[in-house]
Amino acid sequence: TLRNHEQDWLKSNLAKFAQMLQGQRDRNAVANKVLSELAELVNARYGAFYILEQPEESDEPKLKLFAGYAAYSKKVFNKEFELSEGLVGQCAIDKERILLTNVPGNYLQVNSGIGNAPPLALVILPVLFENNIKAVIELASFEHFSPTHLDFLDQLTESIGIVLNNIETNTRTEELLSQSQSLAGELKAQQEELRRANDELHDKAQLLEK
Repeated sequence: TLRNHEQDWLKSNLAKFAQMLQGQRDRNAVANKVLSELAELVNARYGAFYILEQPEESDEPKLKLFAGYAAYSKKVFNKEFELSEGLVGQCAIDKERILLTNVPGNYLQVNSGIGNAPPLALVILPVLFENNIKAVIELASFEHFSPTHLDFLDQLTESIGIVLNNIETNTRTEELLSQSQSLAGELKAQQEELRRANDELHDKAQLLEK
């Protein structure tokens, strides 16, 4: 009975997230929605969502912070990680979940209005699409993550990977369309300029004949 209940919980919440993420076109919205919903579902009290980006000024891709959950200070979150840097970067390289239990007290403090305490467990999850890293999600909790929660998180990251890839594809398509429209406008302007130049030459030729 317990196993059936856990499977029902897993399936219903995966369906809930699938519906929530359907049609999303903004990565910031995806990151914030995922963290806020996950916190309640798996009893996480801290979270960070990093998305892989290719900086213009560098050839090296970096994991950049897109959303945070329950940080008492912006300084708590690293704004970005290089691949293989820290546990977040290592998770991106290995493409495997990292689970820490009995987290040291000085590793991280989760604050509320009446106090603070270190989390008991920390999980770092790779978000993949066709085995390519798209993002990394980090969650901390005062409780151990149950096997059902971990199974849920592993399956959910697959859905998130699909959504992020779709957003990237749509963004590239829109950029290419915009470039194509811009080039078409420039070509039309050049053709109009050429037509006017030809008309002027024709008029000058007629004047010379006269």
